[in-house]
Amino acid sequence: MKIKNFHDLATSEVRDVAMMLAETALQAIDTHDVMEKNFVLKERTLFISGKYFPLEDIGRIFVVGVGKCSAEAVSVIEKTLLDIIADGIVLCASEEKFNKVRTYCGTHPFPTIANVEATSEIIKMLSGMTERDLVIFVISGGGSTLLCQPQSITCESEANILKKLFDAGATIEEINVLRKHISSARGGFLAKYAYPARVASLIFSDVPGDDIGLVASGPTVKDTTTINDAKKILEKYNLSNNALIEASLIETPKEDIYFQNVWNTVIISNKVALKAMEEKAKELGYTPIIKTNTLSGEARDIGAKIVEELHSAPSKTILLYGGEPTVTVKKPGKGGRGMELVLSASRTVGKGELVMSIASDGMDNSDFAGALCDIMTLEKAKGFGLSPEKYLEENMSYKFFEYAGDFLMTGSTGSNVSDLIVGIKI
Repeated sequence: MKIKNFHDLATSEVRDVAMMLAETALQAIDTHDVMEKNFVLKERTLFISGKYFPLEDIGRIFVVGVGKCSAEAVSVIEKTLLDIIADGIVLCASEEKFNKVRTYCGTHPFPTIANVEATSEIIKMLSGMTERDLVIFVISGGGSTLLCQPQSITCESEANILKKLFDAGATIEEINVLRKHISSARGGFLAKYAYPARVASLIFSDVPGDDIGLVASGPTVKDTTTINDAKKILEKYNLSNNALIEASLIETPKEDIYFQNVWNTVIISNKVALKAMEEKAKELGYTPIIKTNTLSGEARDIGAKIVEELHSAPSKTILLYGGEPTVTVKKPGKGGRGMELVLSASRTVGKGELVMSIASDGMDNSDFAGALCDIMTLEKAKGFGLSPEKYLEENMSYKFFEYAGDFLMTGSTGSNVSDLIVGIKI
């Protein structure tokens, strides 16, 4: 099972349904399974997500994996290609070991010099490619922070910028537009370095709407944003008064030639998880409604709205959402956007109702994968003297659910398709 405390949480009808849905979703987006379906070598032809590459047409094969899904995905690539790989690099936030592919352990969610050095190694490996070479990229969430290659500022300066944006509640779209213009490894730069080789980029989408230019800040995608777009974001969040930051902005590659041999494809997104939960809900005798896969906005507002929707929904209804809410940090508490959403919902959740949020990567800005709330949560909170309102105002959702015990624990899932939110009415 993906959810380690499944049975500890499945203590009522509505909780049992919630746990089955969560487990179903996480199984549906398992990176190893997804790769085995989309990466196959048969009769000297490599089939990658519906596109085929005859080996006799390929000189050398290189592999680059970046982000939370990269290690698991590259393990399948290496197993499939065995000794055919000329060289490869995986850049992730954990220690991994491969036979042919080199591994670099970076930091997340904020960059450090380890990220800069590892990114430099990727750029170095991509130099000197030929038209017959094939570079297989695995691009997934977390890659933006890992692909750190600032030109005029330090990685520490970039980390400070990011922290201010996170605390201010900036959207992932705004953050990644800025990221593209402060690193020469994002926003299409890796495609430029790989030119004139052919590029097959397998993208694990963790952004609302599956905009491939935003996943890991689009390292193999021609960027449509400009330095002026980045400057507007700095102005919006009062960061434009820092001359050093503005001076560090760089333009991304805009020449078509660097992308003419690039094939980008999304092989998994939250749509798969939502569809799997929809089918499971029907199997359990419920009426599922996929509300959106592009959920955005302030987490606490969304939590309250979901409860309102449950109040007016008929019995045996399940509401499903995917996306990435934001949190405007007011106090130095601890928690993630999913837990904040659920904590907000706990204030008004009714009898027979439940709200749950799951971080598909298993880490809701902490070691908790998310949380759930129902009437039992409120009863436990009351017994412990916990005030949902107080913990919400202090941005202390982690502590609240730690005390209440209604957190989900998975550890790192090796998957990442944004957050999954469920509302249930029995």
